[in-house]
Amino acid sequence: MPAYQELVEEAIAYGRKLGGSQEEQITNAIDKLFVLFGAEILKKIPGRVSTEVDARLSFDKDAMVARARRLIELYKEAGISKERILIKLSSTWEGIQAGKELEERHGIRCNMTLLFSFAQAVACAEAGVTLISPFVGRILDWHVANTDKKSYEPQEDPGVRSVTKIYNYYKKFGYKTIVMGASFRNTGEIKALAGCDFLTISPQLLGELVKDHSKLAPALSAKAAQASDLEKIELDEKAFRWLHNEDRMAVEKLSDGIRRFAADAVKLERMLRERMFSAENGK
Repeated sequence: MPAYQELVEEAIAYGRKLGGSQEEQITNAIDKLFVLFGAEILKKIPGRVSTEVDARLSFDKDAMVARARRLIELYKEAGISKERILIKLSSTWEGIQAGKELEERHGIRCNMTLLFSFAQAVACAEAGVTLISPFVGRILDWHVANTDKKSYEPQEDPGVRSVTKIYNYYKKFGYKTIVMGASFRNTGEIKALAGCDFLTISPQLLGELVKDHSKLAPALSAKAAQASDLEKIELDEKAFRWLHNEDRMAVEKLSDGIRRFAADAVKLERMLRERMFSAENGK
């Protein structure tokens, strides 16, 4: 990370300053590094930045809450209010309940990620989290890899259909949680979700959209959602786990996403461990 060496060095110095075991110093350095990156981004944008809690805590509600509060405290020390931060949590049952506690008890806004099933979306809405990030492209990837159908028209795209159902459900039943479609594979998916609350779009696909001069009409609207035939459902933990488990794609993609995020955390820890302790160990 040559472009960010100053931030890395500042984070390392912070971890060392707090002391403790090697693991504690590395954890504190990582938290500080995430906040330093977030602060840099906030210098360039007017809105909010998402900062992710370690995916290895995805099944420990209390640990996620504690880590999130620690990150918000670090932002406060940097002069950044919690209103400009979204804490990103995995959409496990435990993650969703952590989001509920952070929102209700601590006024900390949450962005629920790795969301692939309708059960996850409903539970997030019931929890009153600020925002969800359903992964359109990753849903498509699974269907292409695991079914005989290898291409889809935008309106038939399984990721588009998933987000459309979630959006319609939220608007029909008056949930305030923001739906932010993410992980797009092509501009067809983006245009098929025009009208969604938020969309997060890569620079490459934004470039393609800039060159596209075709007329674009909203595909989603709160008014149209009212006419949908969706029925309200109630989910306790048992019902959530069963409904989510019935969706093979969602189960596999959530597990895979957690493993991948966890692997990235391990890589970062390894890098910081080498930077912080290899010299003193004579390596």
